[in-house]
Amino acid sequence: MDNEFEISRRRLIGGAAIAATAVAGSTSATARKLASAKSAMPPRFLWGAATSGYQVEGNNINSDFWFLEHVKLPGGSSPFPDKSGDACDHYHRFAEDIKLLASLGLNSYRFSLEWSRIEPEKGEYSKAELDHYRRMAATCREHGVTPCITFNHFTTPRWFAFEGGWDAASSPELFARYCEFAVKGVGDLAGLATTLNEPNVGLMLQWSDMPAEVKAGMVAMPAMVGAHSPTGTFSIWMAGDQSKKLPNMLKAHEKGFEAIKAGPGDFPVGVSLAVTDDQAVGKGSMRDAKRAACYEPWMDLIARCSDFMGVQNYSRLRFDTEGAMKPPAGAELTSTGEEFYPEALGNAIRYAHARTKKPIYVTENGIATNDDTRRVEHMRRAIASMQSCINDGVPVHGYLHWSLLDNYEWGRYAPRFGLVAVDLATQVRTPKPSAYELGKFARANIS
Repeated sequence: MDNEFEISRRRLIGGAAIAATAVAGSTSATARKLASAKSAMPPRFLWGAATSGYQVEGNNINSDFWFLEHVKLPGGSSPFPDKSGDACDHYHRFAEDIKLLASLGLNSYRFSLEWSRIEPEKGEYSKAELDHYRRMAATCREHGVTPCITFNHFTTPRWFAFEGGWDAASSPELFARYCEFAVKGVGDLAGLATTLNEPNVGLMLQWSDMPAEVKAGMVAMPAMVGAHSPTGTFSIWMAGDQSKKLPNMLKAHEKGFEAIKAGPGDFPVGVSLAVTDDQAVGKGSMRDAKRAACYEPWMDLIARCSDFMGVQNYSRLRFDTEGAMKPPAGAELTSTGEEFYPEALGNAIRYAHARTKKPIYVTENGIATNDDTRRVEHMRRAIASMQSCINDGVPVHGYLHWSLLDNYEWGRYAPRFGLVAVDLATQVRTPKPSAYELGKFARANIS
């Protein structure tokens, strides 16, 4: 089972096997033009970067994922090659990080509230922890940065996981109750909010190009881990029977949306989905079946119960009659095995808007690479594809890059998605050229 756990976050949502070396590519004329000239972006467009609490804060000991990190598999081995540990110590260094983001020229920061900190035991809420997140939002405002707040970015409290997590019929009410408490602390400072981050990611895994035995292992994993829990039960977002989770997560968004909209505050509330640029290859392609399973239940809900849709895109995935195909022979791959295909973003935006008729925020987009010149190239071309959507009248209102910091990618630190490098031994932050590149886009196009 060891290898079944060694799956990066981006690998979960449709990449290929972790490996491969990058092949040099040429900068497109469209991307060069965009980089050098002001574009016709909508007013008050959000240019920013994103993180998630668990991946950057460190030592989130009350979380379901912390428990999973420390479960011993048969033979005494750990499920993951790396533990999150101190992570980027963003919990204590958030003011430094937000100041850095603002200094780059970015005007928005997407961060998450950690439910397991705010409600460490069922029904026991921490005012002190909520005050911590209020200070984060206030620090954003002090630096002219719009706080984009995610109420749940994957991880949940241990007690929630031990009670059945998103498999349990009680989960929507529990989530709404938490949202009702949390919004009272941060709502008056928020500029944008999402209820759930990529609640469709478990479904995406089952439609990815990963080996069938790995997919089966992800379905079986909660039962195995549950044997180590105090209740004999363990449930986590990315694994298990997704058919049990889906109706509860849909209802959780609906109830959470209502709780957050009740305020305080007056800001758009939506949900972010993982949306691969799914492309049909030949007759009888499985592409539309994948869309029906992974996106459409959510898009139906977004159309009637959301102010916007968050699009989170990293690459494309082609489908033939057998399902997901491997990247084309000779294609450039990222360090997590996904095809280097920046134009996927524009295609995902068009599909999402056509299906929901809602405004779009790009709440995540980026690549895993140790070669920052490829990140810059990817960013230029992805933004060009987004600009094309805007030129065609698609209401895109923001672009938030994943991620602000090199961080903990759900089991390992090796994948590098960040605009800013972090030395985990010293916690020194070093902006990469891509950070300044995004800042240049922002400064040229903020109105």
